[in-house]
Amino acid sequence: MVGIKDVARDAGVSVGTVSNVINRPDLVSEETRRRVQSVIDRLGYVRSESARQLRAGQSRIVALLVLDMGNPFFVDVARGAERAAREAGLGVMVCNSAQNPAEEADYLSLFAEQRVRGVLLTPADATGHNIAAFRRHNIPFVLVDRVAEGTTECSVSVDDVAGGALAARHLIDAGHRSIAYVSGPPGFNQVRDRRQGALHALAQAGLSPETLHELPTEHLDVAAGRDAGARLLGLADRPTAVFCANDLLALGVLQAMFAAGVSVPDEVAIVGYDDIEFAAAAAVPLTSVRQPAVTMGSMAAELLLEETEASDGAAGHTHRRVVLQPELVVRRSTLRQR
Repeated sequence: MVGIKDVARDAGVSVGTVSNVINRPDLVSEETRRRVQSVIDRLGYVRSESARQLRAGQSRIVALLVLDMGNPFFVDVARGAERAAREAGLGVMVCNSAQNPAEEADYLSLFAEQRVRGVLLTPADATGHNIAAFRRHNIPFVLVDRVAEGTTECSVSVDDVAGGALAARHLIDAGHRSIAYVSGPPGFNQVRDRRQGALHALAQAGLSPETLHELPTEHLDVAAGRDAGARLLGLADRPTAVFCANDLLALGVLQAMFAAGVSVPDEVAIVGYDDIEFAAAAAVPLTSVRQPAVTMGSMAAELLLEETEASDGAAGHTHRRVVLQPELVVRRSTLRQR
């Protein structure tokens, strides 16, 4: 690779002059700048950002670690985070824990080794051990799609209790008195909160908690939804409605119903969560609880950047927990034909 010494030799100047042309061009005469830049262009020299970071002790990269980049919801979160980071002149490194605490721990170690500027994290480890270990590195981080319970860090999340209540109340108002909850891994706060919201709605309607039949899954993807749909079809007293912890699960349940010839919504109504793009484009457009994913990502990045600027000597930073409100989007998967 072409180095800064090669540029200095070809341009007939010192290494310090080349460095000034790149970093402090106002200190160099116009003629020298043109000559050095011409050599840089001809040789194809690119400065080593990693070396600059080692000298400065500061990275221009923000890391985003999410549960599943196969879920369009997290793609939208990444879009929002990238937009805010680019406006600040920073890049975003997006990584996927695959809902695996061990992979999450490996990535957090990598972020510490690379001295990233900060981390946006949707935790996969329900115990909090990974976060506790990462905190020792004094790298700012913000939790995304998760409330920072019992910690002092910033977080940006959605009120999932309210979202679960919206979904269940919609089904209750449509006349359903037996509802399945396809929940995903029970260790995730989001899964528990959405279930809690559904139970609140049932209680407000004077219905028993047994009205909600939980169908847990190991993952939050379409395949897990198809498996849950098959189990639902095998129940002797099959619920007439299904509330899924995310849209991918709901799409899997929808596929299982189609394969079995069960009409949606006439025989089984389905509500998802997240309102990803595919929800509206499904064979039977899905009713879903919308999360403002892009806004969540951009707000989390802005909080992180504010904290990193404070650590650089700017005005002080106050940790905040931002809780956004969900919205029910009604489509054909819950609207019976009259």
